[in-house]
Order: sequence, then C-alpha cells, then structure tokens
Amino acid sequence: MPSNKVLKAKQQVVVELSEKMAKANSGVLVNYCGITVEEDTALRKQMREANVEYSVVKNTLLNFAVKDTDLSGLCPYLEGPTALAIGIDDPIAPIRIVSEFIEKNKKLEIKTGFFEGRMLEQAEIEKIAKLPSKETLLARAFGGLKAPITAFARVINQIKEQKEEQGA
Repeated sequence: MPSNKVLKAKQQVVVELSEKMAKANSGVLVNYCGITVEEDTALRKQMREANVEYSVVKNTLLNFAVKDTDLSGLCPYLEGPTALAIGIDDPIAPIRIVSEFIEKNKKLEIKTGFFEGRMLEQAEIEKIAKLPSKETLLARAFGGLKAPITAFARVINQIKEQKEEQGA
C-alpha cells in the first residue's frame, strides 16, 4: 500500500493534470511505443516551439483527472504507453505536429483526440491535422484584407499619373 507521501504526490499530479486539461483547447493521446530517444527529442523540440505541452502520463492518474469531466471519453483509450500533447494557444498544433511526425517516421499511433471539450473521431483528427497553422491562417486573412487596399491604391495612382500626363 502506498505511503501517505506517495498518495499525496499522486493526488497533486491528478490536480495538476485536471487543471491542464481544463485549460487545453485541444489534445491528442499517443501510443509512443517504438520511438527512439533521438526521435522523441526532436518531437519534444517541435512541441516546445509550438507552445504545446507534451509528456508521458500515467493512465490511472489521467483517468482520475478526466473521469467526471467532458473529457471522460478519453478513459477507454488509457491503456498501454500513453503520451499526451495539449495545446492552449494554437488548438490545431498538437494534432498537426503528431500527424506530421507519424507521416515522416511511421512511428507513434494516435489513440484519440479532443477539441474544445469534445471527443474527436479518427477521421476528424485527420482533417484537423491538415489545417494550416494559426500563423498561416492569420497571414492569409491579412493578405486577403490587404489585396483590395493595394488594388485601390494602384487605381488612384494610375488616375493621378493620367491627370499629370494630360496636364503636362
């Protein structure tokens, strides 16, 4: 039987996991079996750069953290080696990064995922993985807003040049 100290430490981990899961916009559970240390290091670096929290989790502790929440649908997937990638800033990032890693390395297996408190089917995970990053979407939006203004400025400039030519 675990000592009080060990039990308190596990309870603290459950509390921390619960808080992280409540803040997370999205996440993915991964079976990391077969990944090398070098591959894991590269994956963790990508996750850090995208502000995604990636860690190996104990299934029983994560089960306690989510069992009475909207994410209780994760519980049936908490078997075998489990890593959790959660996104707070860019909700697409954890799913996209894991999916890209799987494409390149043919290792890891996505067990399940969630997005804004809702469990995702495998087909939804694949669709989300193909979405562009938040930065790309913002750049496209600003580019779309900038294009009409640029075109308008060109027309005004052409009118000005024509009037200068006519007046000269």
